[in-house]
Amino acid sequence: MTHTFTGKPPIIIAHRGASGYRPEHTLAAYELAIALGADFIEPDLVSTKDGVLIARHENEISETTDVASRGEFAHRQTTKIIDGESKSGWFTEDFTLAELKTLRAIERIPEMRSHNTAYNGRWEIPTLQEIIDLVQGKSAQINRTIGIYPETKHPTYFKSLGLSLEPPLLATLTANGYQGANAPVFIQSFEVSNLQELSQTTDLPLVQLLNEHGLPYDFVVSGNHRTYADLAATSGLKEIAKYAQAVGVNKNLVVKRDSLGKLLSPTSLVTDAHAAGLLVHLWTFRNEDSFLPLDFQGNPQGEYQLFFNLGIDGVFSDYPDTAVAVCSSTGS
Repeated sequence: MTHTFTGKPPIIIAHRGASGYRPEHTLAAYELAIALGADFIEPDLVSTKDGVLIARHENEISETTDVASRGEFAHRQTTKIIDGESKSGWFTEDFTLAELKTLRAIERIPEMRSHNTAYNGRWEIPTLQEIIDLVQGKSAQINRTIGIYPETKHPTYFKSLGLSLEPPLLATLTANGYQGANAPVFIQSFEVSNLQELSQTTDLPLVQLLNEHGLPYDFVVSGNHRTYADLAATSGLKEIAKYAQAVGVNKNLVVKRDSLGKLLSPTSLVTDAHAAGLLVHLWTFRNEDSFLPLDFQGNPQGEYQLFFNLGIDGVFSDYPDTAVAVCSSTGS
């Protein structure tokens, strides 16, 4: 299918890699995603103690690595306030890259993806550079450009530690030839100020993430009371268009669900964002019934079809093969 807004098919973004099939944010998950036809792979970026960007969903790593079973790091367990929430565990910013490289990835949601636990302990935590090396190597091998879609996780928090994510991210991207508005990169953030600052220093595409509830953490810090819902309104989208090229939207903002989990009528968000000149990428599409709306239990393909028909420009998927198959079979 081609899209009326871009004239191209919607992009398939492998959410943390092919995370339905392999533990998330491992080179194996990214490599499989590319083999399954994804257009972009999505690494969440946090910092090590020595300022290296690595891929983890959170800076607290007990859910995604074997750190809790490593006696040599038992004394590193601690409790911190991250974006206003108390979190206990082990944090990337307390470990050097060399230390983190001794850990191994594990499945984050074993109760839902028990098949992925077979891979526990196999793979390291990858650095951003290792991910780029994989992507560029595979792109050359298959003669198809695979993009990267990095997310800056907790940017205000990391900045407060003197470990800002943005300078090493831009330096690494530049060093690897990612330049200009058409580069196969999207930089995403749930916060606003770091994207606004990035827009002054790079012309790489930027994506404002919008959640169903709450507000950006940098707004909390600065006393700005606007919520994600405000940003998703027509006036908010026009503001976003001044610094970003796309919105990465919780799909429940586009088609809300009732209290039973049944879908309601679509909102005007896709149309409004396009009117503001913004691409619309939706998250997160998963095959398991526990994530699907009542209307599409056992039929994840139907959910993709519904959203593709609304004219979106891309989807974040844990199962990129499902997304690719539906996208390929959907008429323009």
